[in-house]
Amino acid sequence: MRENQFLTNMKDLRHTINMNTISSALVASIFGSTGPALIVIGAATSGGLTYEQTISWLFAVYFFSGLLGMYLALKYRQPITGAYTIAGTVLVAGSLTHFSLNEAIGAYIIANILVIILGLSGLIDKLMKWMPLPIVMGMIVGVMIRFAIDMITSITISPLLAGSAIFAFLLSSRFFKKVPPVLSALVVAISLAFFMDAFQFPETGFSFILPQIILPSFSIDAIVSISIPLALLIICSENAQASGVPMAQGYKPPNNAMAISGSAIGVIASFFGAHAINIAGPATAINASKEVGEMEVRYAAGFLNGVIYALYGLLASLVVPFVTAMPGVIVTVIAGLAMLGVLINSLKTAFSDSKFQMGAFFALIIGMSGVNFFNISAPLWAIIGSLLVTFLLEKEHLGLKLKVNNS
Repeated sequence: MRENQFLTNMKDLRHTINMNTISSALVASIFGSTGPALIVIGAATSGGLTYEQTISWLFAVYFFSGLLGMYLALKYRQPITGAYTIAGTVLVAGSLTHFSLNEAIGAYIIANILVIILGLSGLIDKLMKWMPLPIVMGMIVGVMIRFAIDMITSITISPLLAGSAIFAFLLSSRFFKKVPPVLSALVVAISLAFFMDAFQFPETGFSFILPQIILPSFSIDAIVSISIPLALLIICSENAQASGVPMAQGYKPPNNAMAISGSAIGVIASFFGAHAINIAGPATAINASKEVGEMEVRYAAGFLNGVIYALYGLLASLVVPFVTAMPGVIVTVIAGLAMLGVLINSLKTAFSDSKFQMGAFFALIIGMSGVNFFNISAPLWAIIGSLLVTFLLEKEHLGLKLKVNNS
């Protein structure tokens, strides 16, 4: 692509920004900045991070993913949207109980470098073709299923708040399909919580907090436990899903460039606490849909989505006090509802094909077990264990996969 194409696309924005691209960007941004943000907050809390470190993490994942989306949308004139891996957030949450934040930052940097190296070498496409996707998806379900389970058990803690949020989610999904159902559930839950005087705002009030630069330290154990599974998630799950979305709409996404750009920005974002910066599957799907307009104008929705994410990240310290003042049951139930789409799609991918079923199942149950041997957490054991099962019991499936890829 010619270098001046970037400037040309930027000048064309004024002609492509309209009600359709604006509304699409808003819907995608609301979807990505409600439930997923609560998951980050919950992960930071369970990982023992300070309030300032939590703010910095949120700033990093939203600000830098916003920059990524703006850059890719303008460079390739495609509705590509930046984000961060939710499954990776869960992975990191478990790892932060075993490693210091500095060690985790070092592992994030190594994970991004691994993705960059694979992208520059052209191996990402080959790895995506070789790694059985059902196994990766089975692992994701196993690691993330606890959010859905906690969502159900939250009904026993607060039947009114949790039950109303779930009911609003279901009604919105059925009757108000243009409104993100997670947003409907959040609005209902927050309204009830205010009526019940259940919010507990901090006495310090709302104040702007600058993000922190956190220096990394490098630990072999942390690299093995975090870097390898995180890199696999970025390549085999997030980017694989995000590549398929625009392809289904007739685009030719730059797979290697998306991976390299995301992880290059991710290295910088790591110093502020971001675990990963990659391409967003759900948000890209929203911005790439036919309802947005002609193919050549939809990139404006991706660009605007990036602008909103970047602003959201900059103002994270003003948003987080409101979110953390919520009753914990709201965070739990909204996080669970936000994960439903990921879980359902992952389950479909893991078990809809007759191939790799045993490997996918072992990936699921090992991920669910939460096992941790030699400071290596369940996600990587799920990949290793399921691949071993596949080599023993489903070797013919691997042979067919390699034959198809080589043909």
